Amino acid sequence: MKVRLDDGAELFYKVDDFTDPWTTPETVVLHHGMAKNHKLWFAWVPLIARHYRVVRLDMRGMGQSSVPQPGYPWSVDNFANDLLGFLDKLGLDKIHLIGETLGGSIAMRFATLHQERLRSLTICTAPASFLGPHHAVSADLIDREGITGWVERYITRRLDPEMVDPGHIRWYAAQMAATPAHLVRDFNRNATGVDLRPLLKDVRTPTLVLAPANLRDEVWGDFRGAAELFPNGRLVVFPGISGYVHHILPVPCVRVWLDFVRGLGQQ
Repeated sequence: MKVRLDDGAELFYKVDDFTDPWTTPETVVLHHGMAKNHKLWFAWVPLIARHYRVVRLDMRGMGQSSVPQPGYPWSVDNFANDLLGFLDKLGLDKIHLIGETLGGSIAMRFATLHQERLRSLTICTAPASFLGPHHAVSADLIDREGITGWVERYITRRLDPEMVDPGHIRWYAAQMAATPAHLVRDFNRNATGVDLRPLLKDVRTPTLVLAPANLRDEVWGDFRGAAELFPNGRLVVFPGISGYVHHILPVPCVRVWLDFVRGLGQQ
């Protein structure tokens, strides 16, 4: 299915709902990160959709969503505005929002602007700032070697080959490499210098941060301290993991998330 935003962009989305048909489940929106699509949540959906209505979208320019012409002003703020428009078009007033990597950064920015739309916020291996040199380096790498070169350079830092099936890694890399190179390059150039951390103190939404213990700072920056910046933040660190813990250990991550959300009703 697709929804058309006010500026004409079309965002693809998929809904999974295996809850009891006589109930009215709360909605969870799964927001992927840079150069990915809704399929990357494949391991999360069966575990959540029995209890919640799950909505997965493809970000502007990625997956099956429409791609703007080169020159579009890619930014965290514009992606957050896309999310707001998406929720409005679907009539989703209040949701549980889960974002991974850049999707988590977008989720944080969305929370600073529209926390009244959130029941909870979950951030998976996502930077709260873009202050290091990595993003400019990535943009230069794409100029030299294309999107495939960029994906191959960092794929084993995203998915630890000692813990993840080689077939999973190849499939994951292929999904990322299908993203238009100019999109990834231009976003990385535009994002450099963005810092969300000063804004997080005003977000009262219950927030869960999922992080690997062995974070590679040179790739995505150490965001674990962001949990302390949220007034209602909780940090869960998974020992022995380096890379994207939400893809490496989806079942433990979902268990933590379910416990977190169910606990909100007891507060």
